[in-house]
Amino acid sequence: MAHPSRSHAAAFARPRSRRKYLVAAAIALLLAFLAGTWWWQQRAQAGGGGGYRTAAIERGDIRVAISATGTLRAISTVDVGSQISGLVTEVLADFNDQVSRGQVIARIDPSTYLAQIEQGNASANSARASLATAQAALRNAEADYRRKAELAQSQLIAASDLDVARAALEQARAQVDSARAQIAQQQASTQTSRLNLERTEIRSPVDGVVLTRSVEPGQTVAASLQAPVLFQIAEDLSKMEIELAIDEADIGQVEPGQGVSFTVDAFPDRRFRGEVQQIRLSATSTNNVITYPVVVAVDNADQVLLPGMTANAEIEVSRRDGVLRVPNAALRYKPGDDAGIAAPPRGNGGFADDIAALGSGLGLDARQQATLDAALARMREQASQRRAAAPAAAAGAGPAVVRAAPSGDMQAAMRQRLTERLATQFAEFRDTLDEAQRVQWDRGLAGLAGARRAPLYLLDGGSVRAAMVRVGASDGSWTEVSGPVSEGLQVVVGTERPAR
Repeated sequence: MAHPSRSHAAAFARPRSRRKYLVAAAIALLLAFLAGTWWWQQRAQAGGGGGYRTAAIERGDIRVAISATGTLRAISTVDVGSQISGLVTEVLADFNDQVSRGQVIARIDPSTYLAQIEQGNASANSARASLATAQAALRNAEADYRRKAELAQSQLIAASDLDVARAALEQARAQVDSARAQIAQQQASTQTSRLNLERTEIRSPVDGVVLTRSVEPGQTVAASLQAPVLFQIAEDLSKMEIELAIDEADIGQVEPGQGVSFTVDAFPDRRFRGEVQQIRLSATSTNNVITYPVVVAVDNADQVLLPGMTANAEIEVSRRDGVLRVPNAALRYKPGDDAGIAAPPRGNGGFADDIAALGSGLGLDARQQATLDAALARMREQASQRRAAAPAAAAGAGPAVVRAAPSGDMQAAMRQRLTERLATQFAEFRDTLDEAQRVQWDRGLAGLAGARRAPLYLLDGGSVRAAMVRVGASDGSWTEVSGPVSEGLQVVVGTERPAR
């Protein structure tokens, strides 16, 4: 007969061993799933990227701007001073006061000039009295001369007496002229005093607002050497300007009429707008850095901007909307010599399409369009022949690898040769254009020929191939490209680092 306690223990042991088996099976399945997931991810990475980091060519906008700082100021600021010296008796305008043209804003003690006017009037009256005396003496001298002249004709007096009478007459006339001159002199002196009396009232020369006031009642103004500045008045704060210091490397891109956006510390969340008004030629050298002042006109209709604020501005020198663009890292990427990537094909892939687009904007007639189409067909045929001959030349020269980029002098020589070749290829078409079309054609063709070129490395079907593209505007993060590329293609921006 079985012992009751042993049968009960065996019954509990069987479920415990079954649970251990199920746990072990679950752990094994989980490990198998994780291993399979890891293997699939590694296979996908090996098949899709080959260890390359990529980005897509996309279509978007590129905005090129130059950053600079400057100070806001009123367009016209007038320093109001005093032409005379004296004690300031009244100050009638304060900071931020609105003043109108001709308004009295300060007064200087006029007592000195009032006294000078009284003195001048008295001197003028004395001169008038002297004139009356001289005129009476003149009349007496004239009468005496006439009597002696009659007597001299009858030879009743000596000739010397007539000469004395004539001299006395001339002296009397001189005395009259001297008295009149004294009157004029005193009147001029009095007029000067009256002008100085008017200058004791300091008036605003313009309509505006008082920015600074540097005078107080009771202060003595000394204007002996130069006019002291008593007030500074801004003529109109609804229109302001910023003077930016632009580096000489960027000044060539700045033109009048370009848009400017800026912020000020007082309103960090608000962006204001302005426009380049003037590029001044007065260069400034600071620590061997040459800068040029650029004046930006600003509309301040709500007058929230104040003189003296620091403006952090950006001048929009170029804007390209809806263009193909790539990250700048794609243009910086260079494969190693052992990567075995074929060098980008020489020539101008997509160049014919750009020239065709240039011609479409000229408003060509049927004859001109036919001439352009014939020149483009010849250009495409020559490019096709060069591409066909390239593999044979490459086979004889061994495996093709990416070469070092040409130097700046070599690139300039290449652009010069391209310009000359295009001038020859399209000379017949150019002869069919009128003067305005010819100017537009020459400018556009020079822009295409002078465009910078750089290689892009495209990831296509697990392999990398090089393509030579034309590089346009760049905003520091994205760069415009054109040529044998299209939206959506994957470009190599770097290589994956090996796992440690």
